[in-house]
Amino acid sequence: MKNHKYFTLNELCKSVTADKLGINNTPIDPEILDNLDYIMSKLDEVREGYGKPIIINSGYRCPALNKAVGGVADSYHQKGLAVDIRWDDELIDYIINNHSFDKLIKEKSSWIHI
Repeated sequence: MKNHKYFTLNELCKSVTADKLGINNTPIDPEILDNLDYIMSKLDEVREGYGKPIIINSGYRCPALNKAVGGVADSYHQKGLAVDIRWDDELIDYIINNHSFDKLIKEKSSWIHI
């Protein structure tokens, strides 16, 4: 796993729900770790260009955590291929105009799923 300028593996795996329920949300599968490395690289690119901090609400979720938070069974979070970030209109405009992701979904009023 590479060192990233703005994001860490711990940040992508941190979960209040996992902590509260005693769920170990540490990925060990090499493919998932590679996916998370890729996600952090992409987030670093966004953060570098945007010039302001980006807050992660949810990143990797092991199957037990995904179930506990009501995630869909085939959630990309379980594969290390999705992240939910806190958003504002300026950040969304920046991402749309400068980056491409296969999905950019406004999930709730406070976060966007990438």
